[in-house]
Amino acid sequence: MTAALEPTPAPKTKPATSAQPSLADEPAAGFESAHRTPPKKRTWRPASEIAVDLGTANTLVLVKGEGVVLNEPSVAAVEQATGEIMSIGLDAKRMLGRTPEGILAVRPMKDGVIANFEVAEKMLRHFLRTVLDRRILRVKPTVIVCVPSGITEVERRAVRDSAQSAGVKRLLMVAEPMAAAIGIGLPVDEPSGNMVIDIGGGTTNVAVIALSGIVCDASIRTGGDELDQSIVQYMRKNYSLLIGESTAEAVKITIGSAAPLDPEVEMEVKGRDLISGLPKTVRVDSAGIRDAMQEPISQIVNAVRRALEATPPELASDILDHGITLTGGGALIRGIDRLLSEETGLTVRRDPDPLTCVVRGTGKILDDFARFESVLTT
Repeated sequence: MTAALEPTPAPKTKPATSAQPSLADEPAAGFESAHRTPPKKRTWRPASEIAVDLGTANTLVLVKGEGVVLNEPSVAAVEQATGEIMSIGLDAKRMLGRTPEGILAVRPMKDGVIANFEVAEKMLRHFLRTVLDRRILRVKPTVIVCVPSGITEVERRAVRDSAQSAGVKRLLMVAEPMAAAIGIGLPVDEPSGNMVIDIGGGTTNVAVIALSGIVCDASIRTGGDELDQSIVQYMRKNYSLLIGESTAEAVKITIGSAAPLDPEVEMEVKGRDLISGLPKTVRVDSAGIRDAMQEPISQIVNAVRRALEATPPELASDILDHGITLTGGGALIRGIDRLLSEETGLTVRRDPDPLTCVVRGTGKILDDFARFESVLTT
């Protein structure tokens, strides 16, 4: 392992090349700071083992022994003429739909997998450097990355190449529903069935887990992004109002629901009138937004049904006893636990901190590697 006692000067950001310097030798590049956690004192302890939840909406980084040290949106602002990264994380997310000509705010992750390899590699490198720059002793880290359960070999190779280009010493992968199950404390290595539903930004992963393996699963490319798009289409069709993704997400978080609310709530939505072309404000209620989100939510319900239909009878009886656990950002949608319980007849509970379940589970794998080694792939 290489170690450097003194940080070297920050190099100028350049487009990715085939020969990338290692994370052990470089500090964070001179991007606008995307890190939102309070600054910590530099420490001698090297971050040699790191867990990364490289999600469609957010990227979380956990260091063994320290917990979650970074939680940032998976967004980058790119200068189109040169390909240079101008900003990453929360600063870049604020630019979505607001950039002038020549600057593009992009989300390199789509449907839970890498869609823009070059930007994803730079984003991952930046996040890892942000963590490693707090260390006086720097080493190339061993990294565990969470991936959707239905990922293809081509998509798996994209994650592997991106991590290696970012200077990772050793890369391991774990399926997101498995990591989520470990994160919420389910006994995944015992011969009893547990069902986990992980609703992320780009994918929904449903899995029945027993004996450290996924017995049956259903992975669909439907998640929070699809819900946002359904709200955009609803506003366009019913109110002739054009809104952006950020506004649609705010509507979903504020009044979105999967089951009837008591009482129903309203909010003002601002956008551009498609008829007059002028800015306009309209009031929408939660019942209308619920109707807008009905199709993607029904796709999630159907995926749960498919997984249950493929479950062996012995494990099905275990799920009847233990119930289903909801994780991921989509678990925060009001009433989705109630809807799934009505549709399946099973007990459905939401984890208290669904956004960090996956990365917390990956952290537990790092803490007890011998026990959970069988759930990892390369």
